[in-house]
Amino acid sequence: MKTKSMTVLLLSGLLALVLIVSWSCTNPKTEEPPVFTRPVSEVVTPEWAIDASIYEVNVRQFTPEGTFNAFAGHLPRLKDLGVEILWFMPIHPIGELNRKGGLGSYYSVKDYTAVNPEFGTFDDFKLLVEKAHEMGFKVILDWVANHTAWDHEWMTQHPEWYNRDENGNVIAPFDWTDVADLKFEDNMPLWEAMTEEMKFWVREANIDGYRCDVAGMVPAEFWNQARIALNEIKPVFMLAEDEGERSLMLKAFDANYGWEMHHIMNQIAKGEKNAADMWTYFRKNDSIFPESSYRMYFTSNHDENSWNGTEFERMGEGTKAFAVLSYTVPGFPLIYNGQEVSLQKRLLFFEKDEIDWKGTDISGFYKTLNQLKKDNPVLWNGANGGKMRPVKTDNPTGIFSFARKKDDAKLFVFINMTGAGISFTIEDDKADGLFTDVFDSQQVQLNNGTQLTLPAWGYLVLR
Repeated sequence: MKTKSMTVLLLSGLLALVLIVSWSCTNPKTEEPPVFTRPVSEVVTPEWAIDASIYEVNVRQFTPEGTFNAFAGHLPRLKDLGVEILWFMPIHPIGELNRKGGLGSYYSVKDYTAVNPEFGTFDDFKLLVEKAHEMGFKVILDWVANHTAWDHEWMTQHPEWYNRDENGNVIAPFDWTDVADLKFEDNMPLWEAMTEEMKFWVREANIDGYRCDVAGMVPAEFWNQARIALNEIKPVFMLAEDEGERSLMLKAFDANYGWEMHHIMNQIAKGEKNAADMWTYFRKNDSIFPESSYRMYFTSNHDENSWNGTEFERMGEGTKAFAVLSYTVPGFPLIYNGQEVSLQKRLLFFEKDEIDWKGTDISGFYKTLNQLKKDNPVLWNGANGGKMRPVKTDNPTGIFSFARKKDDAKLFVFINMTGAGISFTIEDDKADGLFTDVFDSQQVQLNNGTQLTLPAWGYLVLR
């Protein structure tokens, strides 16, 4: 049985000096490492999240019925897939006033403590959570704190809780015309009401935490006090849909989004960037966020799929290579529902548009990655995983290569980030030993000078 270490950081507000390996965008040569000031988080992440991956559930589109009860039939399959955290997109009643499309956006919340009747009842959801827990899953809910539907009761009961324009009219954030913008600044009654709504689901449905929509548009101080209030009920896991506000990661959130890496992957797939650009991203990432927090990496999610295209539209033949990347770099991998059967369609956001489950089944691919993550401490989340360092080759712009190590466990990863086959040579005297290929169980000897060949968008994961 493996032992997971729980990260407990007690130095609130202090800055740690962390030495980070210097990576060059053109060739990661050995240089004197720079010193960065890195913030320290006091968040205590639940132990069960340390080696977990996450699966996003779109209840409306998951089954023909689009209900909690119908989704429950998929729990055994998802258990076999190896995911641990189930993230449910908002399950609340959807506003009718200014609604977009026929069914509206999940993110236009009419009542924070009720269930969308299209999905079932509160008791149905509570039973689903119980079944998920019995099978070893954890459940987190999508929470939309920044705005409500126009017909939420707060609009009439507390009109002062909304932001207004110079003419006194309630405003919508951006072009999200189906929602009304809440006013968090100097508004403690709203903070208290919103926190109580969040506590409701932890207390009454026994959920395990939240994915918080546009978290950076809500003050960090609100999330800080909400985390404390939720933890008084049970230890929770908090995921922020944000990458710009590092203050969110100091007291409130365990993880946030790796949007920038996602965009770099899309650009590499289009030939606009190359493998060396990844090191620029990780160097920046390691200088901004606490070591104990982690980014969620993905090749698709509900926003990307509906608005920017499937992973096949954006990444072409590189989809599996980028999935391997998202699982093996320091971070937290996401599967969006349907990816395990190579979902080739953009799911309509405001209408019923069922997932096509008849696509090419690559569940085995994701199952291998999920098992690899659980079995290898080097891939555990946050500070619990192993450090990552570049492995030097003679083709740093085409091959993204790195090693991770924790105690006696080692992992070497080589990914061809081009649409052409590449033969390359390892130029790293620390690449030494006999390893096993995770995907085909073949043994591979690594040494300084070893020559390897990868096909277009090929990958080699060695343990």
